[in-house]
Amino acid sequence: MAYTVYIGDEATAAGFRLAGVKTWVPDPADALATLRRAGADGAELILLSAPFAAQLPIEELEAALVREAPLVAVVPDVFGRGTPPDLAHEVRGALGIET
Repeated sequence: MAYTVYIGDEATAAGFRLAGVKTWVPDPADALATLRRAGADGAELILLSAPFAAQLPIEELEAALVREAPLVAVVPDVFGRGTPPDLAHEVRGALGIET
C-alpha cells in the first residue's frame, strides 16, 4: 500500500499525523534503518526532518534524495530547524541593495 511517511521529531510528527500522514519518531541510533524500512514498506513519499536527515550518513542521504522512488525530501521541523535560507535576501545583501 502506497503512503506518505514523515520521519523526525515528535512535535512536528503530531502536525503531520493531523494531516493523515504516517509518522515515525525513531531513536537517533536507528536513523538509517528507519529510512530503509520506510522505502521497503512501500512509502511513495518520505519526508525527513532536517535534524533527522543530519543523522544519516551523507552518502545514504544523497542516494535517497536522487532515487526515483520513493521520493525523499528534507523538510524543516516545527521549530524552524532546517529552513532554507532566503536566497533573494542574500543576493540583495551581496549587491549592497539590502542589509
